[in-house]
Amino acid sequence: MELNKISDRVYYLPSEERTDRPVLGYIKGDKYSLAVDAGNSSDHVEKFYRELRELDLRLPDFTVITHWHWDHTFGMHSVSGKTVAGHLTNRQLGEVQEWEWTDEAMEKRLQSGEDIEICDQCIRLEYPDRNKIKIVRAELEFTGVINIDLGGVHCEIKEFTATHSDDSVLVHVPEERVVFIGDAEGTDDYQNQGEYDKARLKEMIRVLEKIDVDIFVLGHDGPESKLEAMSYLRDELDRQD
Repeated sequence: MELNKISDRVYYLPSEERTDRPVLGYIKGDKYSLAVDAGNSSDHVEKFYRELRELDLRLPDFTVITHWHWDHTFGMHSVSGKTVAGHLTNRQLGEVQEWEWTDEAMEKRLQSGEDIEICDQCIRLEYPDRNKIKIVRAELEFTGVINIDLGGVHCEIKEFTATHSDDSVLVHVPEERVVFIGDAEGTDDYQNQGEYDKARLKEMIRVLEKIDVDIFVLGHDGPESKLEAMSYLRDELDRQD
């Protein structure tokens, strides 16, 4: 599966359904480069980096995490450069570091609701040897909003209210009119059994409407126009009434 080009500076590696590998983003600056999300394993990271090398693109100097879920974070230990996460993401990763990966421990987390069935199944597929699971916290932690100047292009990285996870972070690339939102538009399968929280959905729509972009890059789908993405979210909000 090849790296796809959105613009001369923005690329993405498509998601893979079998083990729930998400989209991985890439922003090319004149001085530095930045990846969006770290993937679900070192194998996932290496696949991403092979694609970058094929196009003579430098490996990321920064990797920004959009939220704590395993498929976006379990590759963090093997990325190049510095990892960047919001303070809520780093807090949750600290808790996940304490998890054990025996069958018994995984079953207990399913029973308690700490983990969910789809994640459990895909982790087992991605990691035939669960001894290879290694969770780390991000090296650079922020609260609110930070900006990273890559040279010729910059990224606004922002914590925001989203329906999928309480710790959601977006990566806005103003010069390219692109925003990466991870899985933000999805439902919260941990807390709301796949249903939207109306208040969070309304706030997320308010925030995303203000971002002046043409393209939304989603965590497990292809890029969409802002019109498509916002129409979907407004339709979901209407269904809550």
